[in-house]
Amino acid sequence: MKIIYRISDTGYSKVKPSYIGNETCLRNAIEMFPWFEHSWTVLADNISEETRVMIQKYISEKFITDVSVGHGAGTFNLALDEALTYDDNEIVYFLENDYLHKQNSSKVLLEGFNVGYDYVALYDHPDKYIDGANPYVEDGGEVTRVMLSESCHWKITNSTTMTFAAKVKTLREDEEILRKYTLGEYPRDFEMFLALREKEHGLITPIPGYSTHGETAWLTPLTDWSLL
Repeated sequence: MKIIYRISDTGYSKVKPSYIGNETCLRNAIEMFPWFEHSWTVLADNISEETRVMIQKYISEKFITDVSVGHGAGTFNLALDEALTYDDNEIVYFLENDYLHKQNSSKVLLEGFNVGYDYVALYDHPDKYIDGANPYVEDGGEVTRVMLSESCHWKITNSTTMTFAAKVKTLREDEEILRKYTLGEYPRDFEMFLALREKEHGLITPIPGYSTHGETAWLTPLTDWSLL
């Protein structure tokens, strides 16, 4: 599996728990997706020398690519450029720098591709359980289908963030959609995944989730993430 990790010292601010930070999330990612088992590329956008030193505690300088973009949509497009140089059957995990993962996340992510869907994310977004937070949620849930893999249950879901995995073949087929919704500075991830679903390229996530986005209001439910 190819890991393309995007980290920046710029970007828009979010309210995060005290245990979410650049180093905590990178250390966790390296533990769950070791560089000696997976191929890593770190896209370092406008990082400080302090951040560079921190990154090098966990991964070699040779895996770091410096860029100067200043926003998430731009660095995603650079990540997509990189991904499209890989072989069609490679699985690429686009990973942002404010996520935590549970043990066995690598195994579970790979299992997701055996379930039969094109896009896999480990984040169980709580907006899928809150009326008004997501237009496809009613009475505390979305209409879905639940499946079972070796390690967990999975559900079809309507959207996720820009942290997700797909095979390169799928990315090639969907490049036009992926580019269309990542123009400007802010990715339109919700609309992007709806467009992919209309193309019958569906998205699944495990329940409960195996990762969380690091925003206080949107932590994956049913896990005490402070204990990782």
